Amino acid sequence: MEAQSLIIILLLGALAGWLAGMVFQGGGLGLIGNIVVGIIGGFIGYWLLPKVGVNINTGTGWLNYVLTAAIGAIVLLVVINLIFGSRRN
Repeated sequence: MEAQSLIIILLLGALAGWLAGMVFQGGGLGLIGNIVVGIIGGFIGYWLLPKVGVNINTGTGWLNYVLTAAIGAIVLLVVINLIFGSRRN
């Protein structure tokens, strides 16, 4: 993987994680946590959305990735808060 591709993935993952943290109030995990949640959310989104019949097609690749990853990150934050929610407070 090229350094430029890695930087783009990290930036878009951070953006997706930040969006998920904003939508799912109280679920943000800080900058590094949001990057990780956004990247993992991208994988979850690309796996989950076709299974439920959702097709995000905005015409641009990066916007599709961010929206799909943000939805996947929200799902991931919901699961994290269901499992660890009472321990984090």
